[in-house]
Amino acid sequence: MKTIIKNGTVVSETEMYQADVLIENGKISAIGRNFVEADACVLDASGQYVMPGAVDAHTHISLQAGACHTTDDFFTGTRSAVCGGTTSVIEHLAFGPENCSLRYQIERYKKAAEGKAVIDYGLHGVFQQVDSATLQEMEELAAEGIASFKIYLTYAFALSDADALRVFRKAAELGTPIAVHCENDSIVNYNRARLVSEGKTAPRYHALSRPNECEAEAVGRMLHIAHMAGDAPLYIVHLSARESLQAVREARAHGQKNVYVETCPQYLLLTDEVYERKDALKFVMSPPIRKAEDTEALWQGLADGSIDVVATDYCPFNFATDKQLGKDDFTKCPNGGTGIEERVMAMFSAGVMQGRITPSQFVKLLSTNPARIYGAYPQKGAILPGTDADIILIEPQAQGEISIRNMHGVVDYTIFEGMRLQGCLRIVLSRGEIVYRDGVFTGQEGTGRFLVRRV
Repeated sequence: MKTIIKNGTVVSETEMYQADVLIENGKISAIGRNFVEADACVLDASGQYVMPGAVDAHTHISLQAGACHTTDDFFTGTRSAVCGGTTSVIEHLAFGPENCSLRYQIERYKKAAEGKAVIDYGLHGVFQQVDSATLQEMEELAAEGIASFKIYLTYAFALSDADALRVFRKAAELGTPIAVHCENDSIVNYNRARLVSEGKTAPRYHALSRPNECEAEAVGRMLHIAHMAGDAPLYIVHLSARESLQAVREARAHGQKNVYVETCPQYLLLTDEVYERKDALKFVMSPPIRKAEDTEALWQGLADGSIDVVATDYCPFNFATDKQLGKDDFTKCPNGGTGIEERVMAMFSAGVMQGRITPSQFVKLLSTNPARIYGAYPQKGAILPGTDADIILIEPQAQGEISIRNMHGVVDYTIFEGMRLQGCLRIVLSRGEIVYRDGVFTGQEGTGRFLVRRV
């Protein structure tokens, strides 16, 4: 079936214009005016923005953290994503068994997603150790469409600086971005142990155990190491601290290229006051929620282009059960929060409708940039002839509210409960099929495909 989206305002990363969009066989076939197709499904987008579907480049839909597993499988997680306007995800993998190959977790995740995902999905490889075999696997996987990899500077498989340098040197050769979780592991562990020994175990101490400096020091270190590796592509995930952003600005000012910065809605819309709430365990995530001055610095970073991507770091654990493991000791609480369904409209409302960013900047941050950086553009992240017809329709003059009552996932809370929205998501198309309309999921389990990415 052919579909025509009529009378809408098409938004790209650079412009907005009135046009109709013709969709055939899951692709955008033309953009213009007055298409006449007798057998077409016509969607009237009068008064609505027609935007490329959002790309979430940082999800943990399926992750094992100690004894806890995230609430989702690839069906419920991607259903929640698409009902929020996200039409592609790139999943960050959980660690596998000690000494496992780089390919091991990728094959497991492909099997877990097959027949489940309702939207297209990619995978980031994750390093647990660095040796000649894993570096060779990195090259092979990049050729197969795994065009990005992740390293951690904290948690069980934190890499040393020397191993990080080896990974970056290979990344410079291949052109593959390396996503880095930047926190100083030894300082975090020292702070956690000290606070617990002093009986300071309430959730507020989670934030105090991971201060801005822990992130900023690690960000600065990775900037230097990536530069030493020949300006290897460095992608800093979930940047939350104003000092970290300043370090990036200074590196770029001194000529360092191939540096990409991601932040998340929780660091833009919440402040550390959440740790004084009775339900503070909901906000135990790493990095933690920061202060108001950090939030304002991040919004400025979005406006001036210092920040490239808004993703989620979606990692949901039920508040009633898993999160309660930390009720007497914050170090026992599984880290992670919600956001995969909330991101698009929360950012549209707080960003576009409050004048902090333009509609084109919104598209760039949530769609085009993540697709381009991670090798999925222009198949994803754009409304152009020949691209996948992943499209969202947003009515800016409508109003709504974020509430767990209206969500399509299985986690039992949202960190944005009660947030009033200016703007409403009306329709979502995934490869030309209407998969969401006015609050109702209309897609099918298993229709998502593995996303082959090239950089």
